[in-house]
Amino acid sequence: MKELDLLKKDWKKNENSFEQISEIEIYKMIHKKSSSIVKWILIISILEVLLWTLISVCFNTDEYLKKMNHLELVSYFEALTIFNYGVILAFIYLFYKNYVRITTTVSTKQLMKDILKTRKTVQYYVWYNLGMAVLSLILGFVIALAYNPETSILNDQIANSGKIMAITIGVLLLTTVVFFVLFWLFYRLLYGILLRRLYANYKELKKIDL
Repeated sequence: MKELDLLKKDWKKNENSFEQISEIEIYKMIHKKSSSIVKWILIISILEVLLWTLISVCFNTDEYLKKMNHLELVSYFEALTIFNYGVILAFIYLFYKNYVRITTTVSTKQLMKDILKTRKTVQYYVWYNLGMAVLSLILGFVIALAYNPETSILNDQIANSGKIMAITIGVLLLTTVVFFVLFWLFYRLLYGILLRRLYANYKELKKIDL
């Protein structure tokens, strides 16, 4: 909102020489900025899906399960993958609808509502992805411990020693927390800046609507 603030300051300094900036002009400026921000949210979400798809292709879970001779788990992971992509595509569709709605709206009150709705949609999207990341990590740990022959020695130690079990659980919890924080920081960097700018637009619209 630096451009808008500078414009207001410039008008105040030269109010005797220039015509007062109208609320309509401010609205048009905020409208344009909000539309651009939501467009970038849509673009980034699509690029993010492509990135995770590329990563999943490089690290093929199906091949890993086949090597461990547990083909029965492949279908479960395929169902989970289909569900996950379905939810993400639904979010992308909502981002697109929000973009179209914000681009075409002509009411200050409606634009304010659309901005808040877009922010909530993005927040739900981020929390869903964080939840799926934690779930995937936990499932990976469970499968590695329960089905991977290379961890059979560790399983025997866990079964025979409460201390080893406590250490293993502690390491897994710490790893989960670390990955959760890293993913949270990733999404905060990815969408946080855009959401803050969008909310700044909302506050400026609120001033107009008073």
